[in-house]
Amino acid sequence: MFFRRTVLAGLTAVMLSPLTAFAAGLPDLSGKTVVVVTENAYPPLQFVDPKSGKAIGWEYDAMNEIAKRLNFKVEYQNTSWDAMIQAVSDGQYNIGMTGITIKDDRKEKVDFSDPYMRSQQFMLVRGDESRFTDAKSFADLKDGLIGAQPGTTPFYTAVYEVLDGNEQNPRIKLFETFGATVQALKTGDVDTVLTDGTAGKGYVDASNGALKLVGGPLGTEDFGFIFPKGSDLVAPVNAAIAALKADGTFDTLNKKWFLDYKMGE
Repeated sequence: MFFRRTVLAGLTAVMLSPLTAFAAGLPDLSGKTVVVVTENAYPPLQFVDPKSGKAIGWEYDAMNEIAKRLNFKVEYQNTSWDAMIQAVSDGQYNIGMTGITIKDDRKEKVDFSDPYMRSQQFMLVRGDESRFTDAKSFADLKDGLIGAQPGTTPFYTAVYEVLDGNEQNPRIKLFETFGATVQALKTGDVDTVLTDGTAGKGYVDASNGALKLVGGPLGTEDFGFIFPKGSDLVAPVNAAIAALKADGTFDTLNKKWFLDYKMGE
């Protein structure tokens, strides 16, 4: 889920298209209200701006543009990651967004959109870390601790690609939010957090040298929006995603959030 991947190369600045749903040949949802839930804990995809106190990020910009293209009104709500997939599955929300990895087991509960982003996971560590430089040397550091949210992609990557495959391994300390894992890293309560490169870059850029990424990518994953099973929103949203990829809008958002924006500045 929450943090994990490299910034896409070759980002091109393109102005957001002013096309209407009709002009773009996209479905028109006639101004209906669509309830979108997120966690606001996965910068730069979605988070609370420390300056303004407003919820912002890549996914907000993308969803707002999708809403404009498809002519629907977005109502944003907030919930925790561990409750999100079940809540969307139960129909409490129309769409979920929080850097959710497309996985077959999750498809049993919810429908996914087409991927809107591909990312890879890296190890986020303190800026002065010198005891390990990659997953292997971390695994060899017998007292090294990983911070993770249970049930997330970083958790399972930590278990099966970094450590020994034991989901109860005491070297994994569990936290309710990704932000809490990063705070634990900063204070020395854990020694690394797994995150996608995009979110990791946001934290590194905002840390003034207090954090860094080490090692190579630990896996590739695709992110998608989630919907209740059988939702009639999947096809229109997929059409909008294809349009935003084709006209360069996603490239613009990548540049804005992964290259130009630095959290906390």
